[in-house]
Amino acid sequence: MKKNVIIFLMMMFTIITYSQKEKNGTIYKEHPAINAVENMMQALFVEGDSTKAGSYLAADFRSFSGNSTNPDAKGRDRSWFLGAAAWFKKNIAYVSLERSPGAYPDALQYKDDDDGDEGLWVQTWDHFKGVHKVTGVKLDMPIHRMFKLNKENKIRLMFTYDNDRPWIENGQSFVERENGTLYNHHEYINKVRRMVHAYANNDMEVAYSFYADNVRFRNIHMPAGQSLTLEESKAQDVKFKENFTITSIDIRGYPDYLHYEIRNSKVVQSWWNVRLIRKADDKKLVVPLFFIHDFNDEGMITQETAYFSAQMLEN
Repeated sequence: MKKNVIIFLMMMFTIITYSQKEKNGTIYKEHPAINAVENMMQALFVEGDSTKAGSYLAADFRSFSGNSTNPDAKGRDRSWFLGAAAWFKKNIAYVSLERSPGAYPDALQYKDDDDGDEGLWVQTWDHFKGVHKVTGVKLDMPIHRMFKLNKENKIRLMFTYDNDRPWIENGQSFVERENGTLYNHHEYINKVRRMVHAYANNDMEVAYSFYADNVRFRNIHMPAGQSLTLEESKAQDVKFKENFTITSIDIRGYPDYLHYEIRNSKVVQSWWNVRLIRKADDKKLVVPLFFIHDFNDEGMITQETAYFSAQMLEN
């Protein structure tokens, strides 16, 4: 009996699942509407030709930002939108708009539509690149757009979904803005100096005491995204001192402590000459070293980034 109930329920689930499927149109990989959409975008954003771009737009065209949270947004009209062609041509260099790798547009012909336009939509996945000629802000982002076309194959609606952060950064770059305070004397500078000199004098317990437990270590020779833990860095320190004797670490210029307003970041930058003797051949070396140390709110170092020439250590 139990087995029969299970079979019955499986049959009912299958029937319900199939009954919920209903075709509502056709998806096209190639379609005149796709050509119209891509030609319009090239004319507007790449060629800066408003006349050509306008030939693909309906008289009642409106464009909307998919990032907008305004429920009363009315969109931009045809005149405003075509004005963007002149703006792009004047302000953006090295412009390109290409299909995203592995992607292609779709034309969707819906059976049911409530505005008499036969429900024809085109969706695109592109990658936009450019550099603003004044601010130097790089625009490099994927863009997804949805277009609604009428019976004359003219674009009536456009919805754009993109990363608006580069555009915000570009807009803010026209005005000078302070972003915190720069110090040449500060408690965190003192900590970096004490840490470096403790290391130079082989006082490793004191040197490591300035680091947070979750500190990460990076240097210019590591692949992007790679870092070491405190224990891994300690192991590297042992190997380094097996091969080199530190005679002195001398500061060059003076360190800077930067307390950034954005994200409340706390960073010390310092420049050093590391004087070494290579044990293999007793060769004396002077290796320039640039440090960036990030601090947390408790005044502990959470990240150390080192810039130096590995080649100088080998030659």
